[in-house]
Amino acid sequence: MGRILALQGGMAVGKTTVARFLAEQGVPVFPEDISRPAARCRALGLDKRTREGYSETQRLFIANEIERWQAAARHPLAVLDLGPQEIEFYTLHYPASIGQDWPVAEDLAPELAALRRCRVDRTLFLDASPAVLEARCRADATRDRGFFAHSTRCLLPAKRAWFAAREDVDFLATDGLPAAEVCRRALDWVRRCGAPAPR
Repeated sequence: MGRILALQGGMAVGKTTVARFLAEQGVPVFPEDISRPAARCRALGLDKRTREGYSETQRLFIANEIERWQAAARHPLAVLDLGPQEIEFYTLHYPASIGQDWPVAEDLAPELAALRRCRVDRTLFLDASPAVLEARCRADATRDRGFFAHSTRCLLPAKRAWFAAREDVDFLATDGLPAAEVCRRALDWVRRCGAPAPR
């Protein structure tokens, strides 16, 4: 298995821009693609505002993420836009963000155990202040950001803390940095993290 890296951060922080740039530089990048599990959820009529609907929804999303990780693992080096840790965080924390106290860790114990076996060597967390994220969101009319307000206000502070507690995460503050500079620094990070460990 090769080395797997991941990009993290809030909505509108620039992950997609960085991922596209890395791909242009020849880095195998696996973008987030939730179209298949989302379509399946719609077909099944799942309501993630209920405990049962949420559990079934997350089973589909976790299975999708495991498949994506397995595809990335076939490369000597690959970068995931988001990644298994994102799905783990969201699975465990989304219910509380809507005022629910469902025992998600129990309901999805086997699925979460399988997800945690999907190892990421290092994660680059692109960080920005809420004001900068909101400005970037307003400036990008090409993306559907319907979940932006909830994600930024209710989930991002907890996500930042959750990732900061991990030893395999590097943070890059992007406030005041042009996109080209963020991309350059991300590529430098990929090159450092992707290099073989000294013997």
